[in-house]
Parts: sequence; C-alpha cells; structure tokens
Amino acid sequence: MSEPVLKTTVVGSYVQPDWLVDREMLKAIVPPRVRAHDIWRIPADHLEEAQDAATLAAIRDMERAGIDVITDGEIRRESYSNRFATALEGVDIDHPAEVPGRSGRPILVPRVTGPIRRSTPIEIRDVEFLRANTNQEIKITLPGPFTMTQTAVDEFYGNDEACAMAYAEAVNEEVLELFAAGANVVQIDEPWMQAKPQEAKRYAVKVINRALEGAAGTTAVHMCFGYAHAVKDKPNGYSFLPELANCNADQISIEAAQPGLDPAALGALKGKKIVVGVLDLSDETVETPEIVAERIRAAMAYVPAEQLLVAPDCGMKYLSRDVAFGKLKAMAGGAAIIRDELLG
Repeated sequence: MSEPVLKTTVVGSYVQPDWLVDREMLKAIVPPRVRAHDIWRIPADHLEEAQDAATLAAIRDMERAGIDVITDGEIRRESYSNRFATALEGVDIDHPAEVPGRSGRPILVPRVTGPIRRSTPIEIRDVEFLRANTNQEIKITLPGPFTMTQTAVDEFYGNDEACAMAYAEAVNEEVLELFAAGANVVQIDEPWMQAKPQEAKRYAVKVINRALEGAAGTTAVHMCFGYAHAVKDKPNGYSFLPELANCNADQISIEAAQPGLDPAALGALKGKKIVVGVLDLSDETVETPEIVAERIRAAMAYVPAEQLLVAPDCGMKYLSRDVAFGKLKAMAGGAAIIRDELLG
C-alpha cells in the first residue's frame, strides 16, 4: 500500500502548560543548555506523574488537530537538547562554561571533561509512553552531535571533530534503542549547522551519518535559524543545506515560513524527503488552511508532492496552547486542500 502524500507532522516540542512550568522563566533562558530545574512548578517526587499528564494532553491535541506523525511534545524537556546532552558521562554540568549564543547573548554550556559515553537509556521511556498512548505514527527527537559539540566547551578531546564523533556514537546507541522501543521516526536536531557553516562543511555530514548508522526506521535531520521567540530577523536562505543531500537521513526538515525561504533551495536536496515548515511561529495569528496550502504549492514547484511532508517551522513550545492547536488544525486543513487538488 502506498504512503499518503503530504503527511503532516511536528518538528518536536508542543506547549507545556503553565501549571507545569514557569513559562516566563522558560522564555528568559532560551534555550537552556545545562539543567534548568527551577522552571518546574511541581515538586520532584510528583514531577514524572505531572509530566505524563501534560504529555497525554499534548498527544490528544495533535491527534484532534489531524496530525499524521506526532511526538510526545517534548513535555519532559527544559529544552530540545539538554535532557539528552546533560545525561551523558564525560560532561560536567555542575561547573558550566559561558560562551556567546546564536543571538550574541552569553549562555551557560556544559564542559566536556572526559570521554563522552551514554551509560543508560535516556528517552526510551518517553517513546514507550508515547507508543502506549496513541495509534498514530510517532516521532522522537534527539540533539545532534554537531550541535552538542558547538554548545559545549571541549576540555578533553582537543579537536572539535573528535568530540563530535564521540557525541555521534552516544546518539547512535540511543537511536537504535528508540526504534526498538517503537519509534517510527527518529529525528536529530542540528540547528547549529546553519550558525557554523564552515565547521559544518568539514564534518557535520560525517558525524550525522555515524549517529544514524544501522537505524531500523525512518530518520530525519532538522535545521532552522533558531526559535522564533528569540530570533526575529532571519535570512531567506541557508548557509548550509545542499550538503545534506549526502547525509544518510531519509528526511530533511527545514524552517521555511518565517524566513520566507526561496523554495528553489529545496531543489538541492534531490533524493530526500523534505519536511517543509509551513507555519510561521513568530506570528500569533493562526494561519488559514488556504495560506498553508499556498505555502505547500510553493514548495511543490520544486519538490514532488510524494517527496514532501509538512510541519511547523520549528518547535511550538513558546506559543500559547490555543494558538499552537489552531495552527496545527490549519496545517492539517491546508494539506487536505492540496491532497484534494491532486486527486482532481
């Protein structure tokens, strides 16, 4: 049976409720690289139960909105990366370093002080919980090895490529177990390839391929210009994109709506399925299905519908819940418009 065209999905995060996290504090530390325990409103001995309840609400919102491939909303995470990155051996999170962030503001990041190793599963329960609570296809996300290297200070390897390869091996161990636990899609998030294109051109594809080696399901790589909440002025083209045609990921997920990406750029990724961002997360206005459909049509001028999936530009955690839900419904509606057109 052939796959339906224009599947809808999400990039990763959904809205964490106010009763679970201090959202103003969360917005002030976009996104934390070390642990940010203070954002949680629930005491530690009840936190997992509360996170489970909020995750169920996120799952139901994505199902009701008509999304084909859903995530757990990353409800248990303080950021897209720190849940995984701070759980590895060889990483000192108690004595962080300070470096410039993508916005130019200083951020606290882990220090790599020994061999990077994954000593225990980190997101396996997240996948098992998601699989047990939906019949939809499911995706889980991990921070990528290139991005983790760029958001840490290496005091052990003395070589950024060697450090990234060590991260890649840890990611790969998790990837294999995430598929075994029931994930249909595993996505690695690599926003820093855009921020550091020269370094990315040297070794990003190599470490991505190591991270995805032996994967038993669909793999994806996500790249963006940064959260819309923190980054307002974005270029309309990527400094690192055609190179991803040579990576082993099945899907390349990119932000396109907010920056007004020239859709001709998509033509450089022949052979890949493209997850194209069609929801502008910098604007609290909910798109109409017709606006979403027009954005899909623009992508289809360069990529066949069979090679396209549609998604928000990035994670949705900084939106209000009603806006996020409305945008997802509009996205599903826009995809339905185009499917009907294709059927004549």
